[in-house]
Amino acid sequence: MISPCPQAVSETSSGERHAFFGDLHVHTRFSSDAYVFNVRATPDDAYRYAKGEAIDHVSGKKIQAQAPYDFLAVTDHAEYLGIVETMGDKTHPLSRHPLAEKLLDNKDIQSAFAMISASIVSGNAIAELNDNKVIIETWQQVIDAAERHNQPGKFTTFAGFEWSGAPNGNAIHRNVIFGGGRGEVERRPFSALDSHRPEELWSYMERSRQKGRKVLSIPHNSNMSNGMMFSALDSWGKPIDRRWAKRRNTNEPLVEISQVKGTSETHPQLSPNDEWSSFSIYEHLLGNIPGESKVRRRGSYIRDAYKTGLQHGQRGLINPFQFGVIGSSDSHNGNVAVEESAFTGKVGILDATVEKRRSGGFAKIWSASGLTGIWAEENTRGSLFAALKRRETFATSGTRIRLRLFAGWSFPKSLAKSYNGGSEAYRFGVPMGSELRGQGESVPEMLVWAAEDPRAAPVDRLQIVKGWVEDEKVYERVFDVACGQGSPSPENHRCSDPPENVNLNTCDIQKDSGNSTLSVVWRDPDFKPRQHAFYYVRALEVPSCHWSTWDAVNNNLTLIDGAPSTIQERAWSSPIWYRP
Repeated sequence: MISPCPQAVSETSSGERHAFFGDLHVHTRFSSDAYVFNVRATPDDAYRYAKGEAIDHVSGKKIQAQAPYDFLAVTDHAEYLGIVETMGDKTHPLSRHPLAEKLLDNKDIQSAFAMISASIVSGNAIAELNDNKVIIETWQQVIDAAERHNQPGKFTTFAGFEWSGAPNGNAIHRNVIFGGGRGEVERRPFSALDSHRPEELWSYMERSRQKGRKVLSIPHNSNMSNGMMFSALDSWGKPIDRRWAKRRNTNEPLVEISQVKGTSETHPQLSPNDEWSSFSIYEHLLGNIPGESKVRRRGSYIRDAYKTGLQHGQRGLINPFQFGVIGSSDSHNGNVAVEESAFTGKVGILDATVEKRRSGGFAKIWSASGLTGIWAEENTRGSLFAALKRRETFATSGTRIRLRLFAGWSFPKSLAKSYNGGSEAYRFGVPMGSELRGQGESVPEMLVWAAEDPRAAPVDRLQIVKGWVEDEKVYERVFDVACGQGSPSPENHRCSDPPENVNLNTCDIQKDSGNSTLSVVWRDPDFKPRQHAFYYVRALEVPSCHWSTWDAVNNNLTLIDGAPSTIQERAWSSPIWYRP
């Protein structure tokens, strides 16, 4: 059987790998929805923001990141790319289209934008708006901006776009990321108006790779897919087969696990024994509001997909859901919208001010999330893209926790105590994103390490999430493996709950909460060498203020009823899959 994954003893690092942080999902004025929401930030602005500069916000204020990021991809919607912005140019024929006045002069924005959205959902383009010349020219501007701001070794840019397929309103969106520069990128992006089937997006990417280009796609918001993102059926309603599984693994080695529109790790009804499964849940169809019909949960969440994939592997098939994870913001403001203490919204004028965020219900549904972490030798396109392909990635809910996971058979006993996140672990095991082959009856060891973001909160605990197949049924369990205070209970494998450590009047955190670094070598107490399994790490910070609490503290306001006052920021590693 052909394995799509690295084998044990592979992935030996030729040099030190470092954690780089960035966002692979940011929108600017070239996205039709962003422009309608009064956003005028350009791709150049987005890159300047990521590099630490201040940019203009739709509220009229300046916004600036607390610290620069290492990389960024601007991923504007390929559907009608640049069209609505071009409507604002009074010298262009598109400015005379009947929708232009409604969209740009505030005549009837809702109905006009609904027509555009409906055409994307149906896959039927409004012919006169689907102007190929404008789309190609705008795409070239996206590429040019990425080229201007790419600084190898210091700051990396990727040309990309969002494919926004949403058949019947079920979001199966993907971000397409190119690994090269000008001349190594397709002339035109592929949109849901070209096809709403992801398999045909893969064909576009496969043709690109045949030309020697590097490209991958990253699904996001599976929580809004109504079970379609990780379905056992293809887009034509046929059961997925080996060829389909190989294509998906090749084209989509990663999935976005967390962003402003919710976290897609799991759901309380899918993981009833996981006390942390309710984090940042948003489960409504695209464009729907809370209270309307909820999505189908099976096929919509990542952990559930991992378990389904194990069943395929045990039956001798190729696991079609053997992907790593990243986090991204999906900001439509040209910034990286992840800082709780300085959250400025996601969707332009709709939530641009404290007043609008408090009155629009956003505090109850939006998260300030997430970020991508990449372990790579250097901050260059080649090194970062190679790490994306091999899935040596992790996601965070917005803070810059550094997280590592290795699995092997003979980690030195001293490594857990002395390990500082360096490269020596590659000598003894495989990193996150890899596959570990069984060695007879031997029990593998997991090396887990996390270091706090010094600008955020200390680490409360490290957890290993395990899924496995037994008698053709799938199971899961969460183990606390290291605690910020004390040790996990041997009876229930849980740390004690963190104390009430946050002053809601100031958002100060009690200084003796948690720990700055946690590290452990762990052996699965329930391991069975003939069971297919996956393991990934979830690192939790001690509680800290939710962005709505920061809004209240910074503006001398009361807390919002029904909104969380605190959250436990977290990070998720890509899994390691064990195969007998």
